[in-house]
Amino acid sequence: MNAVLCDPDTTPIPFNLTKPQYLELKDEIDAAIHGALDENIFVLHREVDAFEREFSAYLGAARTVGVGSGTEAIHLALRALGVSEGDEVLTVSHTAVATTVAVSSTGASPVFVDVDPATFCIDPSRLGAALTPRTKAIVPVHLYGHAADMGPILAFAREHGLLVVEDCAQAHGAEYRGRKVGTFGQAAAFSFYPTKNLGAYGDGGAVVTSDTALADRLAMLRNYGWEPGRRYYSLVKGINSRLDELQAAILRVKLRHLDEGNDRRRRLAGLYGEWLAGVPGLALPTEAEWARHVYHLYVVRVRDGRQRRDALRAHLRDCKIGTQVHYPEAVHQQAAYAEMGDAAGSLSHTDRACAEIVSLPCYPELPDADARRVAEEIRRFYGA
Repeated sequence: MNAVLCDPDTTPIPFNLTKPQYLELKDEIDAAIHGALDENIFVLHREVDAFEREFSAYLGAARTVGVGSGTEAIHLALRALGVSEGDEVLTVSHTAVATTVAVSSTGASPVFVDVDPATFCIDPSRLGAALTPRTKAIVPVHLYGHAADMGPILAFAREHGLLVVEDCAQAHGAEYRGRKVGTFGQAAAFSFYPTKNLGAYGDGGAVVTSDTALADRLAMLRNYGWEPGRRYYSLVKGINSRLDELQAAILRVKLRHLDEGNDRRRRLAGLYGEWLAGVPGLALPTEAEWARHVYHLYVVRVRDGRQRRDALRAHLRDCKIGTQVHYPEAVHQQAAYAEMGDAAGSLSHTDRACAEIVSLPCYPELPDADARRVAEEIRRFYGA
């Protein structure tokens, strides 16, 4: 493998930056923060109420319940639906470990299903092999901004009496057959971690549902199980998981610009697709005909495997271009969940993905020229 040298004086291209978006929206965001500070009530007040209404309207759902994080959103959604110890939840190992943490925190056991190698989302055709009498729910992950194939997932769930909670942490504004993800299952979980397509300036999350009774239960669970309007009186055993007023105020501003940001991500993906077309051994992301990808991450595959992938990353690093791997180890490969490997069944596509994938810079404020330089350095590495 020949070394490919880069100009040591070249300008760095970070994998991701959040400050450029703040600078673009500074006046709006600063005004929103000052408004929340002037109101001076910081927990479950008018900013959270307004964001919940606006996010519901954006998605086309009845209710949103703001919570402390995306992980807690999955946990609370499952718990509110009655998932508990002794149950099994079908999901993927090729995801952030947060998905598994959320399932485990209910007392249920995650059962891993392999992914579709084209979309990196759960493969509906493999659900049947993972089904047992203990299976209670499915948590499909809309990974990287691409929707899971919800039609067959929902059909399988109906046939077997299973619950569906969508993990939408990376898919704000993504669509499945013209309808936004987060509106298909009994509930959906969103994360507002700062780097998300819709990101706060700290942790935050939400559960979305069109089941009013479920939303009311979630609103209690996030706030110690307190009876609505009756402070300090717990009807159920809840936790403390609340989206705060400052983050809600920021999210209200950013929500107004979400579609614009997603359109920009899609444009960058199109440019990468044009500039990286035909590079031998490099597989570019695809978009199923039934999906609208919002490219939370732009993930390519290095077909020659881990060593070649790592060499590409090293070359880009030498060229001061940031990359990441989402994820270098699947959940079942990690020490904390090693006991799940045998129970997971065949996860060959998951295992292979971990050895081949690399995420390239792709955020709305990334200049076209920087994306072009990323592509040029990849082509140079391959001699293309």
